Parts: sequence; C-alpha cells; structure tokens
Amino acid sequence: MLIYGRNAVLEALRSGGVEQVLVARGIETAMLKELEAAAARAGVPLAMLPRIELDRALKTTHHQGVAAELPEVKTTSLEQLLAQGRAAGGRLLLVLLDQLTDPRNLGAIVRSAEALGSHGMVMEERRSAPLSAVAVKASAGATSLLPIAVVTNLPRAIEQLKEQGVWVYGAAPLGSDPTAVDAASVDWDRDTALVIGSEGSGMRRLVRERCDGMVGIPMSGRIGSLNAAVAAGILLYAVQRGRSGSGSGM
Repeated sequence: MLIYGRNAVLEALRSGGVEQVLVARGIETAMLKELEAAAARAGVPLAMLPRIELDRALKTTHHQGVAAELPEVKTTSLEQLLAQGRAAGGRLLLVLLDQLTDPRNLGAIVRSAEALGSHGMVMEERRSAPLSAVAVKASAGATSLLPIAVVTNLPRAIEQLKEQGVWVYGAAPLGSDPTAVDAASVDWDRDTALVIGSEGSGMRRLVRERCDGMVGIPMSGRIGSLNAAVAAGILLYAVQRGRSGSGSGM
C-alpha cells in the first residue's frame, strides 16, 4: 500500500511501520535531505526513481515527488480487541463507527483515537469506508498502531460489548436530540465505547437503540454540527479529561 505527499510520509516515518520510501529524481534538495534524514532515523530504505514511475504507481501527479510503502492494514476480531485492551490496563476506551463512508474521515478518526488513548476501533464490514490508501494517508500511519476489528453486524457487536461490561454511548447533536447530554457531564470512569455515526444521517436506529446514552458537544456558533472526525476527536478528549477529573454521572 502506497501513501504520498511530504507531510504524510514524514508523519508515517515518525509513527513507524514504513517499509520503504520512494522519491522522484529531481525533487528540491532541501526536501530530499529532510526525507533522507527521517528515513535514516527510522531505519527505512530510500529509493530514487524517475518521476514518471511514481506517477504511474500512484495514478496521480499530485504527490510532491515522494511516497511511502506501508504494509496492508491488519484487522482483528472483536474478542481479540477486547482481550488486548483489557491487557493494556486501565479503563477500556473503544471507538465504533456506524456507516462512516468517507475514507478521509475514517483515517482522521483512527489518528485521533490512537493519539487520545483509545484501545481500538470497531467497524462494520459492509457499511464503512475501506481501509484504503486514502484512509491510511489520512491516519498519518495510525492504522498500523491502533487495533481495528471488522465485524459483520455492529448492533450485535454492541450487545457483545455490553455483555462484557462496556458502556456504549452514541454521538448526537445536543440541539436536535432531546436525549443527548453534554459529554462533559458524564462519568467516564468506566469501560466505554463511543459510537460515531455517518457523516449525513448519523446512527442507524438499531445501533442507537443499543446505546446506553447519547452524548454531544455544546455549540455556540451558528453552524449546528461538526465534521464526524472533528466531533470524534473532541468527544475522545472529553472522555480522557473526564477520567482524569471527576464526572458527575448519569
């Protein structure tokens, strides 16, 4: 799997998991030196090749003359994800995706989840964006760090999590959902899974009905909603902040 662009490649080198860096001949000297240094620090080989070969491999000319080869994203089972998370210690934190179809949002949520201490992500096999090169690029390499479980039925997966003592909360706009409460008011000192719905329609009814509660973010501007990836990052921060402080409970 190939990702491209200076920033994406440098971030992936810092995160680890890059197998090889590919650089087009003729790129500016400063960028080449920066890439060579980053690849050397990561212990990753760097290969020079004609720009036309990179164009063909990536099927685009908008790559800034640099790409990185990453291994295919490995997924796991829900049972293994739970076992790994509990073995890590502390309160469990998982992110569940329901019908998230934009690969850039998917990658951005993986990045936020890994950076903000999530133990893993659960997504449905047929109703999610694929773990493609676009998603991997948007994750800045986090897809190789965050365990990801792919399930056939998300509502059933939620039931399994609840049977294991995990509290499941769905993300919803505070203004338009009368059942949603401010995420900052919840006691997050418990094993938790946070469900992020689709970019347009939110969560499916069957998913929503299985949640223990709905949480949202107070909005003070005239725009009434946030991008799914942005909302996920803010809610994950609220969970971690609630664990370090004292939630008020529900």
